[in-house]
Amino acid sequence: MRTAQVTRNTLETQITVSLNLDGTGSAKLATGVPFLDHMLDQIARHGLIDLDIEAKGDLHIDAHHTVEDTGITLGQAFAQALGDKKGIRRYGHAYVPLDEALSRVVIDLSGRPGLEYHVDYTRARIGEFDVDLFLEFFRGFINHAGVTLHIDNLRGINAHHQAETIFKAFGRALRMAVEADARMGDVLPSTKGAL
Repeated sequence: MRTAQVTRNTLETQITVSLNLDGTGSAKLATGVPFLDHMLDQIARHGLIDLDIEAKGDLHIDAHHTVEDTGITLGQAFAQALGDKKGIRRYGHAYVPLDEALSRVVIDLSGRPGLEYHVDYTRARIGEFDVDLFLEFFRGFINHAGVTLHIDNLRGINAHHQAETIFKAFGRALRMAVEADARMGDVLPSTKGAL
């Protein structure tokens, strides 16, 4: 089983992430930021990744540190669980609609952090959640997972729908990229011999 547990403690946050890349999509989420929990649930459910995330942060200031550090810790756990990357597909992509909204996510488990994030939310907040924090979440994830990630919201009017399509597509793309490729056998999917 490709599993990991990572704890990250700073003066601003205390976060523990446990994950299973070969799970069933179950999630136990307690970040103290309800909309973030809702989006993390999309990753688990659509990525078939079991996620257990507990975070305590300085929410009396705002949600920035909690959201960013959750992305960082999730990225660390993902990299640990993925291991040597032999025999995986490496690349994943997904288009996901939700009513009027449509997003595309493409991922390369390249070992090189890179993010192209093209999302023009139609409003700045979804309930109490500041949508700018999603960029910080994904930056934290890619920098610590060592992946290249392209996120494009192609259309949308409802900001909740925009966010949800992004996270569902992210989960689906992750699922594809980490899948075993029977034709690869135990080979690393790179001509360089390293990822």
